Amino acid sequence: MQRLTTKGVRIEFLKEHLVFTGEDSPMANLMLSVMGAFAEFERALIGERQREGITLAKARGAYRGRRKALSPEKAGELRRRAGAGEQKTGLAREFGISRETFYQYLRAGG
Repeated sequence: MQRLTTKGVRIEFLKEHLVFTGEDSPMANLMLSVMGAFAEFERALIGERQREGITLAKARGAYRGRRKALSPEKAGELRRRAGAGEQKTGLAREFGISRETFYQYLRAGG
């Protein structure tokens, strides 16, 4: 925020009727710090509630996460062909997955 105000940017909170410029008083800086701390706290609470909701949904079977990109048969074929020495980039392209997903399948298959 200070980086912006030193460049001449004026930051105005319409709802709270607060204005911050490069020539702010110590009280304005305190208000800005308190607002930032509350925003960070609120964001942490939202994340915590989201994780709790996902845990409850998993417990009742409503949340299964993201569906796998490849069936177990395709994943086995991918591992077999990669083990045989085929080019990894070409395999990822052929199976329609990213290289990162490709490597995740290799790690998961052992």
